[in-house]
This record gives sequence, C-alpha cells and structure tokens, in this order.
Amino acid sequence: MINNPPYGVGSPKSFHAYPRADFDLESGTFRKPRRPKPSIPNSLKMFKSFSNRLYYYYKLHPILVFLLSLTLGVTILIIFSVYERRFRLMSGQKELELISGSYPYENLRNLVMVAGHSVYTSSSCGRIDQEDSWFLESYQKHPGQAATFLMHIKEGVDIVAKDEEALLLFSGGETRKDAGPRSEAQSYWAVAESKEWFGKQEGVRWRALTEEHARDSFENLLFSVCRFRELTGAYPYNITVVSYDFKEERFSQLHRSAMKFPETRFFYSGTPASTTSKESALKGEALVRTQFQDDPYGCLGSLWRKKLGRDPFHRSIPYPNGCPELAGLFRYCGVTPYPGSLPWSQ
Repeated sequence: MINNPPYGVGSPKSFHAYPRADFDLESGTFRKPRRPKPSIPNSLKMFKSFSNRLYYYYKLHPILVFLLSLTLGVTILIIFSVYERRFRLMSGQKELELISGSYPYENLRNLVMVAGHSVYTSSSCGRIDQEDSWFLESYQKHPGQAATFLMHIKEGVDIVAKDEEALLLFSGGETRKDAGPRSEAQSYWAVAESKEWFGKQEGVRWRALTEEHARDSFENLLFSVCRFRELTGAYPYNITVVSYDFKEERFSQLHRSAMKFPETRFFYSGTPASTTSKESALKGEALVRTQFQDDPYGCLGSLWRKKLGRDPFHRSIPYPNGCPELAGLFRYCGVTPYPGSLPWSQ
C-alpha cells in the first residue's frame, strides 16, 4: 500500500514539475518570457509632444516665446486678482449678514436724506434757533441761518411721517475741528429729539438714523445710499433729498447723474436760505456747481482739497463694506460718468 506524501500541494515542500518558462526545442533550454514594455499614457505623450514643440519654437523665436509667456502670466494674475476681490467682497458681506442675523429695517424701501450744514455746539437745546449755538463758517454767519437748519430737520421729519416705508437719514461728518468730534448728523438728530420730532415722535423716531462720514454734498447722497443698504439689506427704490432750494440742480442733476440713479425715482425738497444770505449763497452755489460739472465725483483739484479739509480728525470711512455692489463706484475717479453697472440700473 502506497502512503500519500506527508505534504500536499499547498505545503512549503510543494514544487512544480516544470519551470514556468517556454521550452526551446532547438537549444534544449528554457526561455524566460519577455516582459511587456509599459505603455505610455496618451496624455503623457501629448505633453511630451507639446514640450518638444515649445522648445523648438523657443529655439527659433526666443523673444516671441518670452513675450507670449509673460503676457499669459500677467493675464492669469489679473484674472485671479479680480476673482479674489469679488470673493472677498462676497465673503465680507456674508460675514456681515451672519453677524447681524437680519437687517433691522428690511421692511423699508425709500430713503429720505437730510444734508447737514453745521454742527450744534451749545450745551443746551433751548437755543436751537440761535446762531451762536451752531459752529458757523464765515460765509454762514447771517441772521436767521440757524432757523434754516431747523427747517431742514422738520422737513425731513414731515416727509417720513407721510411715508410708512421711508427711512430718514441725517447725513454729515465731523467736519469742523474747532467744533470738536461732533458730527453734523448727530447734531441734527439731537435737535429733532429735543423738539420731540415736531409732534411725530411715535411714527418717525424709530425710523430716523444717521450717516456720519460725508464731507460734501456728493458724499451726502452716496454714503446715505450705502448706509441705507447696511440697514435694510437693499438699495432705496425712491430717494428724497432735503436741503436748500438753490442746491436742487446740484443734487437732482449733477449728483444723481453721477450715480446714474433713475430721474423718475429721485425727488428733491428745498427750503429757502435766510434773506440776508441769499445773494451770497447763490454766487457760492454757482461756483460749486461749476466745480462738480468738471469733477462729478469730487476727487480732483479744489473739491478734493476741500474734502480733505473737512476731515480734521482723519476718520476712517467704512464704506463700501456695507454696500459691496457699489465698490467700483467708490473707487472710481473720472470726469465722465461711471462706466460700470449699478444695482438700480439693472
């Protein structure tokens, strides 16, 4: 009886009867099988071909290839910078929305802006209509001037009281060094508060806020629109500006056109200047209007220097952080209208 071997096929002792190779009958030897050469991927072949061609062209036209490579690199950098700027603006706005949770005045759709002209400096609110209670420039020192400021405040309150969808903004920064770090906007708000909002406190006070960085009339309008966006999450459908009647053309034509805001949705409510200052005010307005015709955005020459002089405390302007859609308009400086698109022109 033949015993089976103590090891099986799978044991370490197992072996193959013939080696795994091809047997050559002529030589009587075993040949090892040839290993197939690894195939080169098509993408690698294309890359090598492109590299060879590029090297060939570089040898023939080195300067041309260098200029093309430089142009391509600069183009890529510009594209990346544009998208990075857009990403930052969108990220900043999303962070603002996440922090705020919701906009406190998102149900309001119309803007009423009262342009400030002076800072209230009196420690008492009982002398609102007295000139020595306000910080006045030399061209403002006329009897009855303080009463015109009060008239602007009341006009703004009256307009908002008639429009339940309106937000009232007093606009004006800390423009006078000798008046201290007090803004024109806060001055107007405090005066309205002392007057108990002219009998309309319940309906108006909660819808009245300030814009405290504007240094000239164009910034009164532009910054207030941005402030409206911060508070409501949208841009105003209608805009009403309250100021002197002799400034209507400046606001309704020059500033409105510079912002490309629709004329049919822009309104102006002007009040008269004091009788003693009317003549000089008209002459001064004619000069300023000419300056804005030559420099619509107030970023060149005399208008720019005047603006710098109205920032004695070097306040950092937060805009356009709260209105990222207007970032291009805020950066723009030119004598022709802003060429980009704006939210109200779409």
